[in-house]
Amino acid sequence: MTIVVPDEFKHLYVFDDEHPVVKIPAEVLRQKAAPIERIGKSHLALAENMQRVMRRARGVGLAAPQVGVLERLVVVAPEGRPIVMINPEIVSAEGSVVGEEGCLSIPGLYGDVERFESIEVKALDKRGRETLYELEGMAARVVQHEIDHLDGVLFIDKVDVATLHWFDPYAEDED
Repeated sequence: MTIVVPDEFKHLYVFDDEHPVVKIPAEVLRQKAAPIERIGKSHLALAENMQRVMRRARGVGLAAPQVGVLERLVVVAPEGRPIVMINPEIVSAEGSVVGEEGCLSIPGLYGDVERFESIEVKALDKRGRETLYELEGMAARVVQHEIDHLDGVLFIDKVDVATLHWFDPYAEDED
């Protein structure tokens, strides 16, 4: 799907030091990220930077390709406290639920996406320990969205097109 950004939303598509999230149509967003074989200091620094970027952008999740790095690392914070997942993989899933999603790489565009209601995700934590996360609701949605990023898949590939709409997430700040 090709997205044409309306003029009144183009200000959201700035990419610079103040706005470091990669935006569509950047090719890195459509590429598959490589597994991390050995966690190094650069990965820990990347995770810290991603947490800062995510907070500044008011996001609840961020995948490494969204900051231009093609490695399988995501940071999620659906309930406030950030979790770093390295090489995340969904090992089981149940149920189905439709909910609205947006994306920091496609700012201002929102629509309904069907996702699994609950998932189990196997991932390495920052120390390299294998961890099993049991997630449901918003947390499950966010992690599925971020894992899609690692495979070059965007929410617009799964969205119910009839529900797509534009909304400026910063409009309330201007009042």
